[in-house]
This record gives sequence, structure tokens and C-alpha cells, in this order.
Amino acid sequence: QLQLVEFGGGLVQPGGSLRLSCAASGFTLDYYAIGWFRQAPGKEREGVSCISSRGGSTFSVDSVKGRFTISRDNAKNTVYLQMNSLKPEDTGVYYCAAKFAGLSDYVICKGDEYDYWGQGTQVTVSS
Repeated sequence: QLQLVEFGGGLVQPGGSLRLSCAASGFTLDYYAIGWFRQAPGKEREGVSCISSRGGSTFSVDSVKGRFTISRDNAKNTVYLQMNSLKPEDTGVYYCAAKFAGLSDYVICKGDEYDYWGQGTQVTVSS
């Protein structure tokens, strides 16, 4: 059974940091591009950061550039999202998703392109 599970969400004060993890089971992430997406209450889901299967290419939405870093450790079958300098507008449910891509440095960060999704983890940035 193919499964993605997110870890690391929680409540943090503005300016704080969190590291989200996305662990895969039932398949290897080596051939999959991975994306982190978020959905805030009343808003559409948006692609936050995505990384190619080879790890050589990444994309981040403008609002998180310089603050969030996506990385992958294929040996651990896990992808991370390091989030620094968090702002209240970063609040939402964060999902990781996988898109089969073979061995590639092509990266796309549109949710409709992704095949498998985790259940999400809540991130709340509030004082």
C-alpha cells in the first residue's frame, strides 16, 4: 500500500521555525517528484515548495522564498520542509504529495499533477 505520512506540524510563534517531514511507505521516493502544498481556511490549496526526483531542481512560491527550504533524503525515503521566520499567513494544513517522474530534474508544483497525497499536518503560527 502506497502511503505518505507528514510529521512535524504544530503551534509556533511568529518568527519561529518548524521542520516538516514526509515519509513514504510501500514505495521508494527515488523516482518521484515531491511537493509540499498548503491550504488555509477559506483559501485554495497552493503549492509551497517542490523538488525534482533527482533533487537537482526546486521551486518555491514567492511568499516563502528565503524562508522555506525543501530537501530530500532518498536513503531515508523522506522529504523535508524547513520553515523559518514563520508568519501568521503561513498557517494552514500542509500536505506532501508525490508525482512519478522517473529520474529527472523536472519540477512542477501544481497539485493536479500529483498522484499520491498524505493526510496533512496542521501548522499554526500565532502569538
